[in-house]
Amino acid sequence: MISLIDLKRQYKSISQEIIERVKEVFESGQYILGPKVAEFEKKCAEYLNVKHAIGVGNGTDALVIALESLGIGKGDEVITTPFTFFATAEAIVRVGAKPVFVDIDPLSYNIDPEKIEEKISERTKAIIPVHIFGQVCDMKKIVQIAKKYNLYIIEDACQAFGAEFEGKKAGTIGDVGCFSFFPTKNLGGFGDGGLIVTDSDEIASKARMLRQHGSKKKYYNEMIGFNSRLDEVQAAILLVKIKYIDMWNRRRIEIAQKFSQELKLDGLVTPKKCNNFEFGHIYHLYILQHEKRDLIMEYLAQKGIATGIYYPVPLHLTKALSFLGHKEGDFEVAERLCRRSFAIPMFPELTDEEIEYITTSINQFGGSL
Repeated sequence: MISLIDLKRQYKSISQEIIERVKEVFESGQYILGPKVAEFEKKCAEYLNVKHAIGVGNGTDALVIALESLGIGKGDEVITTPFTFFATAEAIVRVGAKPVFVDIDPLSYNIDPEKIEEKISERTKAIIPVHIFGQVCDMKKIVQIAKKYNLYIIEDACQAFGAEFEGKKAGTIGDVGCFSFFPTKNLGGFGDGGLIVTDSDEIASKARMLRQHGSKKKYYNEMIGFNSRLDEVQAAILLVKIKYIDMWNRRRIEIAQKFSQELKLDGLVTPKKCNNFEFGHIYHLYILQHEKRDLIMEYLAQKGIATGIYYPVPLHLTKALSFLGHKEGDFEVAERLCRRSFAIPMFPELTDEEIEYITTSINQFGGSL
């Protein structure tokens, strides 16, 4: 069986480095906000070319803390996409604000910047563009809109560590950037982890306080915060893996190019890279579209090829967000994509033989009907 992502292969390639780094943590006796977290934060700030990097418990907490650091809360509105993981909207609701959805661009699957302005109201405080599947949004247009209406930009870059737009890394273009180190991410740990990045001293100071019960100094709490700290063990693991992130992302791009060149099934829609930057799309997932998606997925399962659906339900139609009052047809592009799209295996350790087997199997689907 070819998995969607095989984490064991990556571990085998760097296992000795991981074991040595983790052993250092165990022997140090410093397990919370220790030297490995500080080192990893410094390494991320250097890699991303940003002033501040703050490690937190997970990507969802990164979004919540970013929103709170900007003072966004009850009565405010935040514009985002309905085609993303639930955490994006969940974080907005968690701070008491209202998610306002904008449909997606049919080529990039990212929020359509041409539709943002019509959703801006007096209550709008921020835009959360999501760099979905590793492709950076059209940040030039989004930044222009944000400046025009004096809005914050919080980049949800949880699927895009290492991606670029016009010479800047994803997550560093807006006011705040948020990352997830969930194990399946391009840069993933061996558990949960997240990161907040910003060039603002004020935002960084608030984020650091919020991640640790609202305090700069232990027991001297200045605000109501969270218990959300990047684990020292995860930081040690990520310090090893960040050295390889560009190499792994390049391999993902190479695999994606092979898929796109070789897939010939009638009616199959392959991902479109919508910019010319080397890391403009780093293929966290490789997403296909077809009217007969479910049949293709069943066929591939019989061939020993794993597939997945990202995402089966757009956020505006989820039960948890029904209070927003949306109905089917409100965001047609996102809804259509949820009905038609599916992911095939994508991870740097895929072999050329496996890539050929996957593409051949998909191309042969038409003859199986």
